[in-house]
Amino acid sequence: MGYAIDRATVEDIPQLIELRMDYLTADFGPLDEVDASPIEASLPGFFERHLENDLFAYVMRDDSGRIVSVALMLVSEKPANPRFVHGRIGTVFNVYTKPEHRRKGLAREVVCELVEDARRRDLDLVELNATADGYPLYRSIGFTDANLHRPMHIKL
Repeated sequence: MGYAIDRATVEDIPQLIELRMDYLTADFGPLDEVDASPIEASLPGFFERHLENDLFAYVMRDDSGRIVSVALMLVSEKPANPRFVHGRIGTVFNVYTKPEHRRKGLAREVVCELVEDARRRDLDLVELNATADGYPLYRSIGFTDANLHRPMHIKL
């Protein structure tokens, strides 16, 4: 089976939604309907508003054209600081490969393409939150620990 790397387009939104839901299930465990329904309902509008504007989806397709691996990068601009002197950063999320296509280097290729595109876009840095499974992959690509601050949030 052959694979081809690509960037997703609006025609791919149904597959991106499917892969996002698969990723969330893999990361959080089975989602109950109370959580899954509003998340899934919000995704078409999110992708329609952002895809190829400030959101870029790097995908690996199988011979049939189906997306089997994906990595998303949201590009944002923030006030510059010593970590990002131009203020443009990429945030990576939803790195996911369908289980039957894992251990073939697809996620590595997709993330490497994402990093190269970030360089072409003159981003200052690319950041992500690594899972325990993903950490060795990201380290091998060149990501480093960025424990400058303690992650925090407030649930609203």
